Amino acid sequence: MPELLNARVEACYQQAEAFFKRRFPRPEVSFQLRGQKAGVAHLTENKLRFNPQLYRENSEDFLKQTVAHEVAHLIAHQLFGAKIQPHGEEWQLIMRGVYELPPHRCHSYDVKRRRVSRYIYLCACAENDEFPFSAQRHALVAKGRRYYCRRCKTTLVFSGQQRVE
Repeated sequence: MPELLNARVEACYQQAEAFFKRRFPRPEVSFQLRGQKAGVAHLTENKLRFNPQLYRENSEDFLKQTVAHEVAHLIAHQLFGAKIQPHGEEWQLIMRGVYELPPHRCHSYDVKRRRVSRYIYLCACAENDEFPFSAQRHALVAKGRRYYCRRCKTTLVFSGQQRVE
């Protein structure tokens, strides 16, 4: 998997170098990205991170569009500096002029949302109102943090119920 993607990163750099007639330092490339983002460019560290799950599920478009998108961020930063907009005219120039690709800001890959547990808290004033807490907030309550109802100012209490969303 990384071989094709790394080859595409290199091809994008070679295209940019031919277009701008100058060399660019190669980035560190990692596959340590999860969640909804397909790729991220860390400008000051000259690093690219890609989502291996979205790459596996959308490899053709990912190689063509996503890799060029992220490389274009690094190239724009190196050419024009830190004060440019992330998807501004400089980045768009590189996407259109160098890579001959549409400057799409976001991908349209199907992202499977992971299921999360919600811990149901209740208030004394509103028996029908429930307050779903994340696992992190629930853990903070277990450590002594208190959360209060905005209406009656009493402490929210764990109902013992949990649901998966």
